[in-house]
Amino acid sequence: MNQSAHTFHIPVMGLAFTIDTPVKVARFGISSVMSIIEDNLVEKMRSYYYNLRGEHYSPISSNETDYRAKRITDYLNLVQHIVAEQLEHLRQEPFSPGSEIVKYFEMLPPQHPLQTVFEEMMQCCDEEKKEKLAIWLRKQIVPGTIDVNIMTKLDKVNTDKEGKVIVDGSDAVAALRGYAQSNLTNSSVVLSAGLNPRLFNYMESLSSFDRHEDGTFDKKIIIKVSDYRSAYIQGKMLAKKGLWVSEFRIESGLNCGGHAFATDGILIGPILEEFKNKRLSLADELFKLYDQALTEKRKSRLPIPPPLSISVQGGIGTAEEDDFLKSYYGVTSTGWGTPFLLVPEATTVDDATLQLLSKATEEDVYMSKNSPLGVRFHYLKGTSGEQEKFDRIKRGRPGSPCTEKYLVSNTEFTTEPICTASRAYQEKKLEQLKSLSLPVEQYQKQVKEVLDKECLCIGLSNSAVKKNNLKPFKKLEAVTICPGPNIAYFSKVVSLRDMVDHIYGRLNVLTHPNRPAMFVKELSLYVDYLREMIDQTVETFDEKAQKQIQNFSKNISEGIAYYKNLITKIEEERAGLMHHIREGLKEIENKFLEESALKLENTVG
Repeated sequence: MNQSAHTFHIPVMGLAFTIDTPVKVARFGISSVMSIIEDNLVEKMRSYYYNLRGEHYSPISSNETDYRAKRITDYLNLVQHIVAEQLEHLRQEPFSPGSEIVKYFEMLPPQHPLQTVFEEMMQCCDEEKKEKLAIWLRKQIVPGTIDVNIMTKLDKVNTDKEGKVIVDGSDAVAALRGYAQSNLTNSSVVLSAGLNPRLFNYMESLSSFDRHEDGTFDKKIIIKVSDYRSAYIQGKMLAKKGLWVSEFRIESGLNCGGHAFATDGILIGPILEEFKNKRLSLADELFKLYDQALTEKRKSRLPIPPPLSISVQGGIGTAEEDDFLKSYYGVTSTGWGTPFLLVPEATTVDDATLQLLSKATEEDVYMSKNSPLGVRFHYLKGTSGEQEKFDRIKRGRPGSPCTEKYLVSNTEFTTEPICTASRAYQEKKLEQLKSLSLPVEQYQKQVKEVLDKECLCIGLSNSAVKKNNLKPFKKLEAVTICPGPNIAYFSKVVSLRDMVDHIYGRLNVLTHPNRPAMFVKELSLYVDYLREMIDQTVETFDEKAQKQIQNFSKNISEGIAYYKNLITKIEEERAGLMHHIREGLKEIENKFLEESALKLENTVG
């Protein structure tokens, strides 16, 4: 099976921001991930691309049986068809300056074998030899993979018109079925946000994830994790079902975009070190379970484990960091998300939001409590989504109309789950708080937490709606966006070529003179997170929380010690990067010891 031409990928971002990224970048060999959970957005994108191509668009109505899966299947088939056409056109182009085929080869990673042949062909004076090289190069062109993301927590149970539960009709399961039934090959489903036994059990029933006799897969499984333990547990669970995880995609718990799933203070460096040291034993252990499951299912077995890759994403910002992650930790791919929000050739961001992103500072992006999931959420201030929320509060009508219902989970006041960002919930919750006669400070704090919640289903979808002039969701047009903290250091809208050249060290598009190293930035985020935990524990005197803080603090201390040892170990080899980490480490360590550790001692000691 063809390998990716590049050593980085574009991760899923929001619902809309990478919804059609493969159409934009796959022909250049760049892999990317689309979210497919929001089928109404998928349907809008189906209409957009069919109409754009001058083809007949046949709506898939919500009255149709299994409409969610059908919409997703057709959209993925459409995207694959478009990419295949683009690739064929690119292969036929002349090797002339400015052509897409030249752009394909010029954007390849440094020292890529094809680049050497390409340069030889472009400089060749022997026309016969040049033509032979050109024919050979055209055959080597491969597209980037068209991958999809399913956030496993978004798995609301759905019912029919009679109120009966639809078998295998929950949101995540339907999305998985839509993907499984698509024509995509050399593709992966990226499962994020943890365990979902119902989804895993359904996946076991699908033949789409079976391997071929040669050991390859048409559709592979990638699990996004924030630590080794999560990878080990989920990998074993799937292996026992005869499902092979082809890649564990490690994402920083806090130095990322979107939802932030904090570890217990374990930093990305030590996490990567653990994967590096245990990768082979992990593959062997999972293969034993996988092989046993295949035997029990009477499926053909393999003599050796299929490939198991490790990738990493979250806060990467320089070519030096990118190269270090690959060379030292042995990761096969790095994920560059947030910087690509400033690349219109790669992502779908409306013009107003694009301008906000380009002007964002460190103070403009924060880890909010705005998500109805109850999980911390990186958030950009000043969006139309934020303004719409404030306007509703001023009018005495807090909360959003809940039209999409993907994040319904609360049954505090209702039998059926509702969303905590909805008007239905917030009005009831605010009435309850008024009746409790709470101290003023506590009351105001709880009211703020209620009002912070924001509709993400539509907010994270609307950028594509506005950018492509599509019909709004129920006349709701506000946009919310969730970049990682890294956006503060990228302040220019750039071309795809420039961003790729930045990743490979051929160009520098960073605009911030004092960007901290990715390891240091993550550490500072964890120290801030610890301080917040301590403040909350001081208020509640919760013994369980105090123990959690002690463990969290211990893990941060061990992470700092790990980085100090790493600097000593490879300082000569990586002088520039290690100096950058060392200087940032000093500042954050002092902050940790002087503020957090002192508070911790006063709290628990």
